[in-house]
Amino acid sequence: MRHLLALACFLVFALSAAAPARGFEVISVPEDVNAVNLSEVVEIVGGNDGRVQLSTAPDADGIIRRIEVLASQQGTNPSFALFALRNDSDQQIERLLVAPFFRLPGSGVFQPDLGEARISVVTPSAGIRPVRLSDPEADVFEVTLDPGATVTLVAELSAGSLPELYLWQPNAYRDYVNSFTLFRGVVLGVASLAAVFLTIMFVVKGRGVFPATAAFAWAVLAYLLIDFGTLGRLFSLSAGGVQPLRAAAEAGIATTLAGFLFIYLNLHRWHLRFIHLALGLAALFLALFAFSFFQPAIAATISRLVLAMLGLSGFFLILLLALRGYDRAVLLVPTWIIFIAWLFYAWLVISGQVSNDVAQPAVGGGLVLVVMLLGFTAVQHAFSEGQVSIGTLSEVERRALALTGSGDFVFDWNIDRDRVTVSDELAIRLGEKRGALRGAIKRWLDRLHADDRDRFRTAFDTLVELRRGKVSADIRIAGHDGTYRSFRMRVKPVLGGDGQVNRIVGTLQDVTEDRAARERLLHDAVHDSLTGLPNKQLFLDRLERALERARLPGGVKPAVFLIDIDRFMELEERIGHSAADSVLLAMSRRISRAIRPLDTVARITGDQFAVILASEQAASKIAEIAEQIRKALKAPFNFGDRDLTLSASIGVTIYDSNPATAADVLRDAELAMYYAKRLGGDRIEAYRASARSISTYNRASEEDLERGMKEGELHVQFQPVTDITSGQIVGAEALMRWNHPTRGAVNPEEFVPLAERSGQIDKLGRLAFEQAATQTREWMTSIGLPEEFFVSVNLSPTQLATESLLADMRSLLDRDKALAARLKLEITESQVMSNPEHSAYMLEALHGLGVGLALDDFGTGHSSLSYLHRFPFDTIKIPAAFVKMGTDTGIAHTQGPIIKAIVALARDLELTVIAEGVESLDEIERLRQLNCRLAQGFAFGTAMTGAELARKLIAQKSR
Repeated sequence: MRHLLALACFLVFALSAAAPARGFEVISVPEDVNAVNLSEVVEIVGGNDGRVQLSTAPDADGIIRRIEVLASQQGTNPSFALFALRNDSDQQIERLLVAPFFRLPGSGVFQPDLGEARISVVTPSAGIRPVRLSDPEADVFEVTLDPGATVTLVAELSAGSLPELYLWQPNAYRDYVNSFTLFRGVVLGVASLAAVFLTIMFVVKGRGVFPATAAFAWAVLAYLLIDFGTLGRLFSLSAGGVQPLRAAAEAGIATTLAGFLFIYLNLHRWHLRFIHLALGLAALFLALFAFSFFQPAIAATISRLVLAMLGLSGFFLILLLALRGYDRAVLLVPTWIIFIAWLFYAWLVISGQVSNDVAQPAVGGGLVLVVMLLGFTAVQHAFSEGQVSIGTLSEVERRALALTGSGDFVFDWNIDRDRVTVSDELAIRLGEKRGALRGAIKRWLDRLHADDRDRFRTAFDTLVELRRGKVSADIRIAGHDGTYRSFRMRVKPVLGGDGQVNRIVGTLQDVTEDRAARERLLHDAVHDSLTGLPNKQLFLDRLERALERARLPGGVKPAVFLIDIDRFMELEERIGHSAADSVLLAMSRRISRAIRPLDTVARITGDQFAVILASEQAASKIAEIAEQIRKALKAPFNFGDRDLTLSASIGVTIYDSNPATAADVLRDAELAMYYAKRLGGDRIEAYRASARSISTYNRASEEDLERGMKEGELHVQFQPVTDITSGQIVGAEALMRWNHPTRGAVNPEEFVPLAERSGQIDKLGRLAFEQAATQTREWMTSIGLPEEFFVSVNLSPTQLATESLLADMRSLLDRDKALAARLKLEITESQVMSNPEHSAYMLEALHGLGVGLALDDFGTGHSSLSYLHRFPFDTIKIPAAFVKMGTDTGIAHTQGPIIKAIVALARDLELTVIAEGVESLDEIERLRQLNCRLAQGFAFGTAMTGAELARKLIAQKSR
């Protein structure tokens, strides 16, 4: 029994070894068919230790033979393709067995087949061995079939797969190859011409859209050279060696198309994020290009997916921009629709749904069509924007383009025909219809402002008479609504053949906004920003002119009032800065209503007003008007649900024809005003001889101050600014001190106003800044200051208003750039708002020198928050009134949240916060809890000399 079982097992094993894996169909070779697709009937079997055993297809006699085929190279174990062919005719036939290296149809999206060698050798079961023929795009073997023979063919595969296998008639295959040669030549020629043309456009015109389009064209050309086998033949590359190049070409198409879309649509102008996105994608595309040489199949997968996503996302982006009216996007819509159609067809091909012979050439041809359309779109837009011109511009054309670019309007007066021709844009600017301004010169004269007509007529008559010269003048032309716009006219005469002027030609430039800005700046320079009244400079100028007229025979002698509001500072502390400004505005209006047009009222300082009274000469009338002003100011102000009553002290002086300057007359009125205050206020006092002692004392004080600055009696001391978290000194504030030889230490509240009144504040401020800068430079060289250490210097209102401040700063800081970073200028809110336009100019210029800017007394004004973005401050200082949070103020419960809000606001705006007037440990602890890091005050030390502060810094550095 055991012997029978062993015999049965042996027979089963022998039969299984002798038979193929499964039977295969025998293909009868037709005589009248050019090509037969064998892909579906080929059986792929794996090798068994470098060989394959199979049973052949039965021949005409029904005989089945067993054969064994060995691998062409020892040590390899390839796969084999098995199929059988039969010749039913009575003649010997020859056919070509063709296995293409690469076929785009059915290559797939994911892990696509990029082409490789297919068949190494073909072995027949009988007859003549097939001969390999040379072909750059396929493995081709010549097969000979005898009459009535059935031959089983075993093809040793170079790779593991055989996507397509065809049996061709030799002549038909050659015709097939030749039929695509002409098509490929035409496609390559068109693609080459497009790439070269776009490259030349870039070299000649330098526009960014041309290199982007040219790069895409070159990428497409490279892909076609690879797809048509040209590059492989040129460099003698194997079928497998072309795979990285094919993947790199597809990555190049995706990369350059994305670059074209970004550059053509100017996406970098729409949002800064697009630039970051583009840089990131560029890096990824470059990495994908390099990756193609390591993993071609994966790189090709990514490239094909990117192309699909780029087509869809690009379509929605172009459509969105086109709906918004972006002309570039509108021009690109038709081309992108065709590109989307090409993508859809390409997907049908690579997925195998379209697999005819023209599918792959159609994809290449469509790609060239897309290149042509993109190039045409780029060139069309360049021409439409005037980026491209044919030939060299003549001088006349160049001037016309320059005139168009300048935005000026053309003016042309034909004198012989008396016809004025102007640009239609000028009519639109004035609100008129096109052509409404053309006609006789008289119509132009009627449109001009009455004050400009004579000047306009005289200028033109002069040009006609002299037959040379130019006119450059500002004129005002009425618009359709009756308002006037200012234009700068520049014209010159044009001579005819007879030497006479036959036309006047030139340009008109709209300067309405420039003129308004200039007038606003001039107005703000000499007027108070709150009340709109003349400031002190304009008042003194008008007073000087009034004094000059008074010295003439029969001249009117003016009277001068100086009005000071009694206890106004107390009111401001009680109701706040914003409400106090409203009160000042109301007072200015009451004073203005009491005087006549010939008179002048001005705001001299914060709560002081001055009046030049030229409409009355009699002393009784002058006194009567002064009394009217006093009573008007004493009338109650309705403020919310309560009434406020204020009084004023008024000093009056009448010019007596003695030699005196405007400042002297104003000082006389000031002395009279102080005398009225000394008597209790709410009264009118005239200047009298008894006040001369006060004047003499003031003059002596002014001379004493001037002498003190020359003798070096005034010097700065430094109050440290401390970091309360670490206890380190991080800065200092420079404070001016006067050590008088006889009076001792003079209070700054005395000599600083004296310097302002006497006009010495510029010199005093310059002295303070120079001393602070000198001391800071000495510290930098001798002890080495901490990195963020600074020294702040206060600016007076008069200093900020003068132009000499910038010159002084430049002369000091140009010699030492590192010093500027250590210095900081402190400006109060009232200083800034005395002339906002001028202050903005000065602060920007000072900031440009490198010095820091601190806003002092932050939070006490009504618009401090707007200063933080309008002016270039880097530091804000919290006033002592907020820091002193004693219960006696009645507002202790609100100060903490205010400081906390200021600190949070400063942190968000990246500003430094310094608390002033810190005097106790409790206040330090409160500031620490409120996250206020920097502070100064008596709690950290009084003002000290530079040497004393240097010793503290050295001791701090050694710890």
